[in-house]
Amino acid sequence: MKTDNIHYITPERLSLACVEHIVESGAAIALSDKSLELIARCRDYLDAKVASDSAPIYGVTTGFGSLCNISVSSDQLGQLQRNLVMSHACGVGETVAPEIVKLMLLLKVQSLSYGNSGVQPVTVQRLVDFYNNDVIPVVYSQGSLGASGDLAPLANMCLPLLGLGEVLWQGRQVPAAEVLQHYGWEPIALQSKEGLALLNGTQFMSAHAVAALISARRLWKAAASIGAMSLDAFDGRIEPFGPQVNAVRHHRGQIETAEVFRNLLRGSELIARHKEHVQDPYSFRCIPQVHGAVLDAINFVSAVIEDEINSPTDNPTVFPDDDIIVSAGNFHGQPIAMPMDYLALALSELANISERRIYKLIAGVRSLPSFLVARPGLNSGFMILQYAAASIVNQNKGLCWPTSCDSIPSSQGQEDHVSMGANSATKLLRVVANLERVLGIELINAAQALDFRRPARSSEVLEKLHADFRGCVPFIAEDTVMSPHIAAAVEFVKGMR
Repeated sequence: MKTDNIHYITPERLSLACVEHIVESGAAIALSDKSLELIARCRDYLDAKVASDSAPIYGVTTGFGSLCNISVSSDQLGQLQRNLVMSHACGVGETVAPEIVKLMLLLKVQSLSYGNSGVQPVTVQRLVDFYNNDVIPVVYSQGSLGASGDLAPLANMCLPLLGLGEVLWQGRQVPAAEVLQHYGWEPIALQSKEGLALLNGTQFMSAHAVAALISARRLWKAAASIGAMSLDAFDGRIEPFGPQVNAVRHHRGQIETAEVFRNLLRGSELIARHKEHVQDPYSFRCIPQVHGAVLDAINFVSAVIEDEINSPTDNPTVFPDDDIIVSAGNFHGQPIAMPMDYLALALSELANISERRIYKLIAGVRSLPSFLVARPGLNSGFMILQYAAASIVNQNKGLCWPTSCDSIPSSQGQEDHVSMGANSATKLLRVVANLERVLGIELINAAQALDFRRPARSSEVLEKLHADFRGCVPFIAEDTVMSPHIAAAVEFVKGMR
């Protein structure tokens, strides 16, 4: 655990940029004095309310879901919460990547820190301990309806608090009890409402969304640099990227995209030379409109997700200052499920237009050789790279079906409309991974095409990108096994900033 790099959890707004910094810097997290005060104050209020008020409080002195009308005696409130965590740990499918689970831990701590959830300070502190010591609960990718929060995945995430379930720790998957014993941590004895506070919430969905957005911004920039190289290598025209023609349509993403491309291509011999052709195909000419729409989508979804990660999303919500406990629906995933589906669509389109540029680069037009190889016929060249990109793009189109438009009633009809946002979240990350692959393939093609334009030069920025890329993927003079080169290109794209 690092002690010289600590992010303090406070009631102040947590930005996506701050989350990215925490993750990339490997910072530890700690509860601020203010957050500890809010958590403790809410817990004390709830204890006093349960002791003094005979009226049933949903999820605190009653059962859950359609069992909300069954009261539970005061001596069984802790067991009620423990039973909730155990019974809801129904995750199935592939295990969630450790970096996503760490985000879930961070976002759950943030959500509980506002003093509206009624948890014990020791419970939140144990989640902090897990985060800082890389004790990563084993969580599964399927099982959440994204409605009463992410019940199943959060239950699996919180089982280790009780000394149950399994964790990834020091490179091994081990029983949580073993790790608790190693650190001298006693299992948490849950108090009233705590199980519900831990399991209600949107942290499974939100963690996936945050990871996707961090990647999306990076990949949008990568797509701009790669697209600019493709445009220059294709002998494309700069006029569609001019300030006047883009400003007149007013869309901020379009205007910003055009400016980014002008800057990337400034000083290029290729872009400045005389063009025989009057127009470029849409995959080049309409880059400001398409890439710009993707940027607008990223910005919109970022604002929504940032609101979400700065909210208590469990139920009921406790307001000590107002002396009220409200059972409502802040755990429902619809506000972020639809934006996640929108983001998947946007990133899929970024891959879609990339694949069209790949197709044009290998088409044997504008003095480029067929399939970007010096001796086509004997060599197939880059023919099948486009096939691979087309296959990936097709898969993305299937993944863009909006799961948030579906709902299957649950809990004997009490939870009769659900968001299915967890499925929106997991398929969104698959689209992100597919976009990385398509951009990697486009970069291979763009760099190869640029080499066929020698001795003419592109801009200083793009020539540096080309030189850096040639450090891991060479010019392909004769047919060779391409999969390793694609893999290297994808890793290069992942590292672009």
